[in-house]
Amino acid sequence: MDRLYLVAPLGVAEPLSVVEPFLKTAVAQGVRRAVLLSSSAVDESDTGLGALHTLVRRTVPEWAVLRPSWFMQNFTGDHPAAQAVRGDGEIVTATGDGRVAFVDATDIAAVATRALLDDRPHNTDHVITGPEALGYPEAARILAEVSGRPVRHVAVETGELVERLKATGMPPEYAAFLAGLDEDIRHGAEDRTTDTVERVTGRAPRSFRAFAEAHRAAFAPPSAA
Repeated sequence: MDRLYLVAPLGVAEPLSVVEPFLKTAVAQGVRRAVLLSSSAVDESDTGLGALHTLVRRTVPEWAVLRPSWFMQNFTGDHPAAQAVRGDGEIVTATGDGRVAFVDATDIAAVATRALLDDRPHNTDHVITGPEALGYPEAARILAEVSGRPVRHVAVETGELVERLKATGMPPEYAAFLAGLDEDIRHGAEDRTTDTVERVTGRAPRSFRAFAEAHRAAFAPPSAA
């Protein structure tokens, strides 16, 4: 093996101590390229997920850091947001009127594939977004139109969101981290789009409405599924 796709342990606020020995062992065994899944909300830093940006760049000869916006898939499957949509018809955030350029994980995977397989290493960060930035109220309206059932956005304060996340069993430090990202959105941190998907893959990214229409059954209440 000479290339790997690197995902930090889920729910761990400080993953460096786990990832660093793994990555150094991989390089010693012949890995020459690593593609790290990070987030558009995370900059290179000395702590948290941002510390892995520096680690990959300094440890592996060929690299790329994927920094996608919020996944459209958060509204489907077993994600808490998806469960809330199916159950109460609600999306609860601390984002206020902030907007996010939600991105389909399939588009992230397409960029990752090119970063892993292209002959020339990318050796750069890729900020990956969908084609438009939407507020959660707009996302809720689209889900309601597509599913044919009421879906609304419930705005809460950051502290309340922390408590809600902790109540699901999430570690307190990680709950605070996620709620802090919502507050950043409130202040405009994710109100942007990029051309990364089209530039790297040669095709346009999927819109939120197209994603919702393709996954209409995922928004049905449990009794109707």
